[in-house]
Amino acid sequence: MGGASSRCRSTPFDRRTAPSPPQLKAKPLKKIVSFLPILGWAPGYSKSAAVSDLMAALIVTVMLVPQSLAYAMLAGLPPQTGLYASILPLLAYALFGTSRALAVGPVAVVSLMTAAAVGQVAAAGTTDYLTAAMTLAFLSGLILLAMAVLRLGFLANFLSHPVISGFITASGLLIAVSQAKHLLGISAKGDTLPHMLIGLWRGLGDTNLPTLAMGLATTAFLLWARKRLKPLLLAHGLPPRTADLIAKAGPAAAILLSVLAVLAFGLVDRGVRIVGEIPAGLPPFAWPSLDFGLWQQLFLPAMLISLVGFVESVSVAQTLAAKRRQRIRPNQELTALGTANIAAALSGGYPVTGGFARSVVNFDAGAETPLAGAFTAIGILAATLFLTPLFRLLPQAVLAATIIVAVLSLVDLAAIRRTLVYSKADFAAMAVTIATVLGHGVETGITAGVALSLLLFLWRTTRPHMAVVGQVPGTEHFRNIDRHAVLTDPTILSLRMDESLYFANARALEDAIYDRVADQPALRHVILMCPAVNTIDASALESLESIAHNLAASGIGFHLSEVKGPVTDALKRSDFLQNFKGQIFLSHYAAVNALQAPDPTKV
Repeated sequence: MGGASSRCRSTPFDRRTAPSPPQLKAKPLKKIVSFLPILGWAPGYSKSAAVSDLMAALIVTVMLVPQSLAYAMLAGLPPQTGLYASILPLLAYALFGTSRALAVGPVAVVSLMTAAAVGQVAAAGTTDYLTAAMTLAFLSGLILLAMAVLRLGFLANFLSHPVISGFITASGLLIAVSQAKHLLGISAKGDTLPHMLIGLWRGLGDTNLPTLAMGLATTAFLLWARKRLKPLLLAHGLPPRTADLIAKAGPAAAILLSVLAVLAFGLVDRGVRIVGEIPAGLPPFAWPSLDFGLWQQLFLPAMLISLVGFVESVSVAQTLAAKRRQRIRPNQELTALGTANIAAALSGGYPVTGGFARSVVNFDAGAETPLAGAFTAIGILAATLFLTPLFRLLPQAVLAATIIVAVLSLVDLAAIRRTLVYSKADFAAMAVTIATVLGHGVETGITAGVALSLLLFLWRTTRPHMAVVGQVPGTEHFRNIDRHAVLTDPTILSLRMDESLYFANARALEDAIYDRVADQPALRHVILMCPAVNTIDASALESLESIAHNLAASGIGFHLSEVKGPVTDALKRSDFLQNFKGQIFLSHYAAVNALQAPDPTKV
């Protein structure tokens, strides 16, 4: 009996306090998988997934090689830098990233921001310029990792969609105009749109006609390949995937044809500028500058690049993940992008992020896992080792055409019209961002856009929406008296607050109540309806105390209804409830019923 009783008592205790070994290991393993998402999907990696990833990698590699060369030129860096930035960063993201389809590498906007930032501290074409670009990538990586550790992904919320849309549209226009000099074969300087246009106008007389002809022909070909080639191939019976691969190979075909044209017609002797020698071989191990002064100069640009890159990357990743009912973890994406940028810096590259165009191509091509990015890195590495002699005779005008066609998709003029129709305030933020980017540069533009967005937010919250409400006949619902036919009581003021209460709008609430009290001499009760109030800060709490005191002095009761639990908990931590003479009602219907006179006059 004693042994049996002992066993009965010990078994439940053992279950509660001594989990089995697998349970003990589950939590640490979950943390490891959370930090290294590759451990979550790699054990179940299948042959079919490998085939899909390889096919996607082939398509993205064909697209990425010319883009990497072009974006490096846009950043003011040697062409091979773009290839270097497309190898190790992809491997880093495959280890740490949570998106199955995001393709990391150089992108147009970040390349432009890199040129703007590095151009302020070093001259293009110098060793210092390249070192500064690598340092910018390293610093951006550290910032992203610090944000991941501190779980600061929410900071990207300060970049509103209208600001980001305006910034990307303006950057696309700026990039396209900046490449016009390569299409014309002239020298022109300028970091802003007015300066660029002036430079182009002054150099227009030096236009090299063979360069212009090649640039325009390449631009026309790439636009045709992007819009018309795939439907044409499908119409001729090619399988969709084959047609897609051929269409995406348009830039690669342009490179091959232009190199053949340079050889066949001796275009170098006719003034067509070419890329020149590109060193073959593995990406070099490089170390960023440890000059504290340089870090200070690059910190703000690195912060802006990190935020813009993170927002763009996460937006693309979330969009693609939703199509397959997958999820990404933004804070883990900070880790992935941070390690990718550090990998870029240590291999002679410059800042990278998840690109929209190549990620969509990767997704459409059937990428199943981040290993598609690793396969793409292998393809870029092979191009770096074996194909660089081919790029020596590549005309700069062809790379410029590649950039122009790529950034045309960034220019969304329709978004400007939609924003104008929907919200004048958001349109103002977008317009200021566009104008400042075009007139003063990318860093100033996005800073101005963010600042204006925050100011507009504060301005809107200082003018909170409040509504006097009445009872919808035959229901327990209360609606705005200006919008609905409702029942009211002249002795009761029901005021609904549609914002959280904090220091910026507390005075507006006081003014609204006192104005209405002055207009209703029969008033006996004021009920503040709080279903939309999520927080009440210390300043607003003082305002509520003042309202309650002043109304009481006038013989008017002050009450609250539909206060949320967390707000009530916060009020309990103060002495407000101890001194509050009114009542707090669970529903506004109960409040009105309890406070109505025995025979109220309805209006």
